[in-house]
Formats: sequence, structure tokens, C-alpha cells
Amino acid sequence: MSDETKRRKADHIRISLNENVHAKYLTTGFEDVNFVHSALPEIERNKIDTSTTIFGHKFAAPLIAGAITGGTEEAEKINATIAEAVEELGLGMGVGSQRAALEDRRLEKTFSVARKKAPTAFLIANLGGIQLANGYGLKEAKKALEMIDADALAIHLNALQETAQPEGQTNFKGVLERIQGLTDELEKPVIAKETGAGIAAEEAKKLETAGVKGIDVSGAGGTSFAAVEYYRAKSRNNSSQRRLGAAFWDWGIPTVASIVEVSETVKIPVIASGGIRSGVDAAKSIALGASAASLSKPILQSAVKGTKETVKTLSLLMNELRNVMFLVGADSIEQLKKSPLIITGKTSEWLRARGFDAEHYARR
Repeated sequence: MSDETKRRKADHIRISLNENVHAKYLTTGFEDVNFVHSALPEIERNKIDTSTTIFGHKFAAPLIAGAITGGTEEAEKINATIAEAVEELGLGMGVGSQRAALEDRRLEKTFSVARKKAPTAFLIANLGGIQLANGYGLKEAKKALEMIDADALAIHLNALQETAQPEGQTNFKGVLERIQGLTDELEKPVIAKETGAGIAAEEAKKLETAGVKGIDVSGAGGTSFAAVEYYRAKSRNNSSQRRLGAAFWDWGIPTVASIVEVSETVKIPVIASGGIRSGVDAAKSIALGASAASLSKPILQSAVKGTKETVKTLSLLMNELRNVMFLVGADSIEQLKKSPLIITGKTSEWLRARGFDAEHYARR
């Protein structure tokens, strides 16, 4: 692993924690989504069942600690902390891109610690689509899965980030065919995952046809990787890359719009991510059609403080989710999926322009 790659990994953690890399003017769209309150819920809050089964694995709640990091000493501590928390609570987690460990075996422990600390939790391995398009294949995919004894493999799609990186790779030609090559050969499910710019209906359909078993939308409105790269360029006095990061700071499909576009188009599990900051956002995601919600930045902020703080954060999210279910009269995740929603504002306009019926959510 090159010193530059190590610096980049460390930069991403430092910048995400210390700089404002949130979307500036674009929002996730969750503010446009409202539940219809039930004054007569007719259920007992303490008996609400938040559990769900995804990819054949039972989760205590439909929550996943999103892919964050790996490849550095600090990353090893973060992954260990998150793994301990999700194991305790019966949730799932994804690790960051495993490219570093595939290139330098000494770094494998920064990822494998996740399974060591979470022997029964649902773990998602991670490879970049850009690496698939430029030489990676079945061998590397199997190694990534084996490294953390993963339950699934995420292929992350980060075209926006690559264009904003000084050292970014931008030859994505053939990536869909390479993904299909993996889905044909791997026994574990392959999940296609964006990295903050969202997935549209058209690409979702192509990915489903290519054999992926899940889609993580990772929509826009939360952390912007163009913003992260803006700060990296700023620290290096790279004015052209800094300008590029600023110009594309708010690029992408808002998270709510992406959840609807994808869940209305495919029949495979959808994971909602991209600016999800509460159990209320997670509940809205489930009611919009997602099977689970994934969070990264809030978990990273807790993980650097330790396992106790991470468990606390995840427990609060679970409690907020349970509260929403109580207030709409849903005693199970399946019932939550049927809860009426009112979609207004820019999100409604987006969906209408794209040919989706936002009003049918209110008629449930």
C-alpha cells in the first residue's frame, strides 16, 4: 500500500470528523416525507417487534452501520468498535474498501478484526467497481469475502468521488459486465452500493438484471465525497481539484427520491443510505420501500469515542424507530412498510417529473 493511499484513507476519516462535508443546498428529501399520526395505535409499545430478515439473516432491527474505513491503524480500532456494538445489538455492518489489504496483506487485520469482534453479525465486504473495471475479478472478490468471513459483498460505485480526486480513476467502461461476472460465480449475495450520489431507476434495473441481490442507494443530501475531496485539494493547494470539488458538492439524486425510484423498480432488497441521521429517517426509508437503513457518519462519530458510545448511538436509533412504529400503529416491520406517507415539496416534484406516483403512498 502506497504512502499516498495511506494518507488518503487517513484524510477521509479526519475530514469527515472535523470539516463540514454535508451537502450545502441539496437535501435528502426526508423533510418532505411525513407519516400520518395514529391517535389510536391500539398496540403496546414494549411489544413492538423491530426484527426483520434480509438476505436470509435475522436482524434485531433493520439497521446497518455503513461502510466507513479500513487499511490504517486508526481504521482497525474503528472497525473493532463498530463490530462489538453491532454484535451486541444484533445489527449489521459494512467495512470500507478492502483494496488496501488486497495489495498489502499486512493490512488484512484492519478488516478481519470485524469478524473477530462480531462472530454472528451480518458483515458486508467491500470492493470498488472502478477496480473491477480495471483488472480486479473473481479472485479478489473471494479474498475480500474470506478476509472478514463476510455474509455479502458490496461493490461500491463512486464515479463522483473518482472525478474529484487528484489521483482518481475514471475508466468505468465494462463495470456492469464485471459485476455480472461476480454474481454468476459467487455464492454470497452481491450488493451494488453508491457512495453519496444516488442510484436512478434505470441503473437499478440494469443491476438487478446483472444479478445483484441488493442495492444500497446511498443518495445525495448527506456527506458529499466531492466536499471531502475539496478539503483534500485545499490542504494541498490544488486549485483546479478544489474548484471541481466545490462545483460538484451538491451533485446527485436525493436519498428519498433514489429510495423510491429503486424500490419501485426492482424486486430485490433495497438499503437506504445517504444522510440518514435518526431512527425517524430510518422508519421513513422502510415505509418508502427499503428493507434496511444504513448510517455511516453518525456511527463514525461515535466509534472514535468507543464501543459504549457506539452502542448508545445505535440503541437510540432503535428506540426512535420503535417510537415511530408505535405512533403509526405498526407492531412489526411489515406493518411499518404499509403505513401511509404524505410526500410533499421538491421530492414530490422530482418523483412526478420522473413518472412516479408519490400520492399512492398516502392511499395505503
